[in-house]
Amino acid sequence: MAASKNPSDCKGEAMPVRNPMMLATCVLILASPTFAVAAQVCEGLKDLKLDHATVISAAWVEPAPLKQTPGLPFEVPKVNVPRHCEVIGIARPTSDSEIGFVLWLPPQDLWNGKYLQEGNGGWAGSIQPITLLGPLARGYAVAATDDGHRTEGMMPDASWAVGHPEKLIDFGYRALHQTAILSKAILEDSSGKPATRAFFSGCSDGGREALMEAERYPEDFDGILAGAPANDWTRHFTGFIWNELALHAKPESSISAAQLPAIQKAAIAACDALDGVKDGLIEDPRQCHFDPSVLLCHGAPGSDCLTQPQIDALVKIYSGPKSPSTGEQIYPGYEPGTEADPSAWRIWIIGPIQSAFGNSYYSQAVFEDPHWDWHTMDLDRDLRLADEKTAAILNAYNPDLRSFRAHGGKLIQYHGWGDAAIAPRDSIAFYQKVQAFLKRYPDPRSTAPADIQAFYRLFMVPGLQHCTGGPGPTSFGNDGFLLQNGLPDDAGHDILLALERWVADGVAPDKIIATGRLGADPQSKAPGVLITRPLCAYPALAHYKGQGDTNSAENFECVQDPGR
Repeated sequence: MAASKNPSDCKGEAMPVRNPMMLATCVLILASPTFAVAAQVCEGLKDLKLDHATVISAAWVEPAPLKQTPGLPFEVPKVNVPRHCEVIGIARPTSDSEIGFVLWLPPQDLWNGKYLQEGNGGWAGSIQPITLLGPLARGYAVAATDDGHRTEGMMPDASWAVGHPEKLIDFGYRALHQTAILSKAILEDSSGKPATRAFFSGCSDGGREALMEAERYPEDFDGILAGAPANDWTRHFTGFIWNELALHAKPESSISAAQLPAIQKAAIAACDALDGVKDGLIEDPRQCHFDPSVLLCHGAPGSDCLTQPQIDALVKIYSGPKSPSTGEQIYPGYEPGTEADPSAWRIWIIGPIQSAFGNSYYSQAVFEDPHWDWHTMDLDRDLRLADEKTAAILNAYNPDLRSFRAHGGKLIQYHGWGDAAIAPRDSIAFYQKVQAFLKRYPDPRSTAPADIQAFYRLFMVPGLQHCTGGPGPTSFGNDGFLLQNGLPDDAGHDILLALERWVADGVAPDKIIATGRLGADPQSKAPGVLITRPLCAYPALAHYKGQGDTNSAENFECVQDPGR
């Protein structure tokens, strides 16, 4: 047996006392100046003086299994967290601020020289180690924040915002910037040099945070990855209440989970083949004109049909909220085609999560009244108050990204067409808003002032649920905490690596090859068929060349959509 060169093999129960050669090697490793200095430098960070912030602890952490943390709806993978220095800090930029942040520093000889900040989700309130695992394993110094408050449990909770306007600002944007500047300072102190590049990656609220950074703090990051951003927060959460009202307009309006497969089957039957490939996926739901009335029950109600009140509710959910007085579209609706996926409508739209987010926002952040009743919602009046009170704090919908572009920043955004949490078309709406702004106000600092694709790319993903999962090609580096599950680890298949290459080498991604399975059945444990497919930079679409295996990406090409 060869002697170990890994210090983790020399700790605790792993100490090879029965192997004299390995034991001798461990003695040398543990006594080596490099190992001792790394731990010493790490622990010395607790004495670092920071502006309106304190390092609570700094400790050298040896490899250990990733622990299950509260609030996660799934079991974490059985993998080891690599050796690192863990720094825990608190920032207090105001008298009512308590911004927690965590920074993981890899050993100096394994550091790739880059800093990555991970976004949070929902109303935040905690830091999940699983989000730091993938970046650390890839050699990043990686940080995250709780966004300025701590909450427990899985259901949405904004009670911390009641009577605490500064905490709402911390959540909205201040915690992000504080974490960035403080973590970079700690990183530079520990290594003696600044990071060569800085990146931000987040999905959901983390996607909102990503765009917030590009808009408010354009010099914090060189590359930003924004997944399914909840960046039109006030209208997005108003849409949650709209769906709740639609599903409870009458006692018969509610749609059951048992009816979702019939709805999805009818939608797929109407629109699957529009892209020329019948594969159970709707490539571009904007081309789909599914009429739910085909599901009307002509006999007794059941799981294979809908009553008229249910159809009315379904039409409202697809259509999205509109102003009762003007008919103006407030926020996009949700798309047909993946309604029955286990992580889709069952838990978000007809389940408790959308209504819980909508109610927590209006009762706690807008009205600051725990007794507020969603039945009393006046869409025009209450949205007006929501905008006046919180839009400037929570919405990341400012199309002026010229300063981020002038800094040399690159932005990649992605959104799943099957997302039942955040309406996919809102990502397209924001992209088009930025595009229109650049045409109206060209940037004199740029060589291509009106060319949005010079610094901003959007990828829409068929089948993808909220951030991760769903049928079809839905894995492309977006589930980086799972270390890609053995999938190709290169810029052509991994969206974060594509962003890195764009920042470092100027190679903009026209497509990302995504991987997944079609026809998988969790109940029968049928794995389904492996599929690869190009995700094309908007407005291009993946087009089948007309011959070859439709499950292979090589038989598709990205074609510009002439109608967009």
